[in-house]
Amino acid sequence: MTAAVPDLPDPLEAATQATRSLQGLSTELTARVPQLLEAMRSVGTGLELHSTLDRICETAAELADARYAAIGVVDEEGDGLSDFVTHGVDEDTARRIGRRPDGHAGLLGALIREPQTIRLADLSSDPRAAGFPPGHPPMRTFLGVPIRVQGEIFGNLYLSEKHDGGEFNDYDLHMVRVLATEAGIAIGNARLYEAARQRERWIDGSVAVTTALLSGGDADDALAVVAEQARRLADSAAGIVLLPAGEEGGLEIVAVSSDRPAKSLGVVIPPESPVVERLLAGEAVFVDDASTDPRMLSRLADQYGPSMLLPLHSGGKVLGALATPRARGARPFTEAERTLATQFASQAALALMMADAQRDRERLAVYEDRDRIARDLHDLVIQRLFATGMMLESAQRRSIVPAVRDGVGKAVDELDVTIQEIRTAIFALQQGPAEAPSGLRTRVLREINMAAVPLGFKPAHRFLGPVDATVGELTGKNLVAALREALSNAFRHASATRIEVVVDAGAELPDGSSAVRLSVADDGVGIPQGGRRSGLRNLTRRAESLGGSSWCGPGIGDDGGGTTVFWQAPL
Repeated sequence: MTAAVPDLPDPLEAATQATRSLQGLSTELTARVPQLLEAMRSVGTGLELHSTLDRICETAAELADARYAAIGVVDEEGDGLSDFVTHGVDEDTARRIGRRPDGHAGLLGALIREPQTIRLADLSSDPRAAGFPPGHPPMRTFLGVPIRVQGEIFGNLYLSEKHDGGEFNDYDLHMVRVLATEAGIAIGNARLYEAARQRERWIDGSVAVTTALLSGGDADDALAVVAEQARRLADSAAGIVLLPAGEEGGLEIVAVSSDRPAKSLGVVIPPESPVVERLLAGEAVFVDDASTDPRMLSRLADQYGPSMLLPLHSGGKVLGALATPRARGARPFTEAERTLATQFASQAALALMMADAQRDRERLAVYEDRDRIARDLHDLVIQRLFATGMMLESAQRRSIVPAVRDGVGKAVDELDVTIQEIRTAIFALQQGPAEAPSGLRTRVLREINMAAVPLGFKPAHRFLGPVDATVGELTGKNLVAALREALSNAFRHASATRIEVVVDAGAELPDGSSAVRLSVADDGVGIPQGGRRSGLRNLTRRAESLGGSSWCGPGIGDDGGGTTVFWQAPL
């Protein structure tokens, strides 16, 4: 569907009207028309909004021979300034001035409330003037002209201090008015272009999220892509994905994209939070300042300012939430950004549902395959081994040579052990995820038994220290996920014939604090140069989110061949 594009004023018509307004004026003003036309041409060059505003300021200052120029962009509410672009004020001066005007008070505020052309010989004599902040350069003369875009006030163009020390005259006023008309046209074009580019970026981000979620890769990686894309597109300080926390209620932070270490992973926002209640009801929440909003119960909000909290809902089902907070003091989100972000969240939720359905189909196929393998092992392999054992026992009884009888007896014992191990593997294959006990030791054993099927052998394992008693639920959950990732890497990439798993609840971090350490060692081919590192990055991210670390070392093959993956987190 093609969106209707608002009609823009015809530049030729605007220029014609402006020229007609100059008719009958003095020869001096008429002589400056070429300069005005060149200024209009310069203003209309380019489509990037902020550079267009810079160019308007510079051109207006040259046209009126002013030392300083500025454009105050009126915010969406129409009672303040969302942007303030200057010309003639260097960086050191701007730093001394500090915060730019917000347009809520003084002469600038009055011009926002009553947009009109104003010319002053002395700023300080106007009763609406509120003075200058410390470090502000002295300004006496002033010329202000409103800028309209498609009939609506966009902002005001301000000029101050002519270079010759004189006042702004009628010629300057007429020139700047014509320039403001052309500026409105240029700004209108730039805003349309900027809006189109912004929509294109959000659409590209939605495509990247959908591709990542449906690629069949790690679910944590896919959620991280959602967080990264949301942060980039919303120009926010962080992108945060939250999913329902389970029986305890609330929302749990499962993916974070920010410049700072993601120590908030695993944090649960309680269900009594008014924000959580609205998000789970499928409503978006927009916050002007998260650090002061009473609805934000989490201390994580103290470091953020304007924030968007959007439900991830599709088909009437809320899957989670997406948060894009900006830093304290940053500009608020525009209405267009809120709309685009809401559409992005809906697209991400739909992709999440499709990815879940795809993983359900894959899991069902795996379970069906595991059932088939278990039946084959029970009906074919065990029966044949049992029959072979009976044949050997019969041969043992008939043999009169002691050495042969002993050898056959040992073979029968080995077959019995083999049958017991196969029965254990069958039990592991038939065990569903809902049957897994809650103890960390048992969960680790279950992962090892499940990995034995694709590996073709069962990894050795050891537990050191009180694993079940000292490792917390959050750390245990991440340790099991890290074990699963390490075993998967060993199966897919290492070509290992031997794997040893050690869970040590008596380890220590470099600072001496107690920790649990997981090590998965193999005798495979090692980590190839230039190979993918997404699995290792997952392990590192999980460990660092808990204040721990992850690294690799030599394996258990000959001369240190293979790889040992270490993962540790504080208790």
